[in-house]
Amino acid sequence: MAQPVYVGLDMGASRTKVAVIDRHGVLLGHAVKKSGTDFAATAALCLDASLELAGANRSDISDAVATGYGRNNVAFVTEKSKTEIGCHAKGCYYSFTEAITIIDIGGQDNKIIKLDTEGRRDSFKMNRKCAAGTGAFLEEMSSRLDIPLDEMNNLAHQATEMIKLGSYCTVFSATEVLENIRHGKPVTAIIKGIFYSMIQRVLEMDSLTDKVVLCGGVVAHNPYLVEMAEELIGRPVLLTEFPQLTGAHGAALYALDAATEDMPGQKLA
Repeated sequence: MAQPVYVGLDMGASRTKVAVIDRHGVLLGHAVKKSGTDFAATAALCLDASLELAGANRSDISDAVATGYGRNNVAFVTEKSKTEIGCHAKGCYYSFTEAITIIDIGGQDNKIIKLDTEGRRDSFKMNRKCAAGTGAFLEEMSSRLDIPLDEMNNLAHQATEMIKLGSYCTVFSATEVLENIRHGKPVTAIIKGIFYSMIQRVLEMDSLTDKVVLCGGVVAHNPYLVEMAEELIGRPVLLTEFPQLTGAHGAALYALDAATEDMPGQKLA
């Protein structure tokens, strides 16, 4: 008989992530796609790709939980959803079972979540009022510079100097970037300044504990942000194996809990 699997869906405004795990919480399959305009269709594509990687079928799904911006737009998990805060916390604590500060840099917002040694949430803060420090900010700067988004990280890493941006506003930052271009400043130095501005905005949201975990799609695709974070806080930071899947993995762990709550000894802490 096929073993049951548990599914987590993280439907973000920018990207949709699906994680498939076994009864031990181990990641078996996963997929990430642009959310687009048809959330249900994108979720279905991610689900099928994840199940194929896991060697499972839809009939093997024991339970599923959704989180994220579009969590109520997907039929197969409309009755079971969890907050992004809870899912990122659960996903990170699965990898690091200690007191941690989680920093999630997303496409539209940032989160700082503090957990105690038992994985209980001490506090959290979110940045919803401004795009500065988010993936949307990086996309805007990429567009203004006419440089592909997937080239920004390498260019920032190549910089031998940095042009700091003084503005906290995405619009004003874009004006600063254009002014620096007009004055002939090196593009690599400008991009490094953009990355510095992003991570600085995030770190200013709250104080940090000794152990810091970075996650989110922006982190997954821009590892230079991790290096900058380590320089700014003065110590190494932790990463989950798949930083972009943390929320989806956490949602899948909630699905596992829901499916096994009446089975003593099976529920994951």
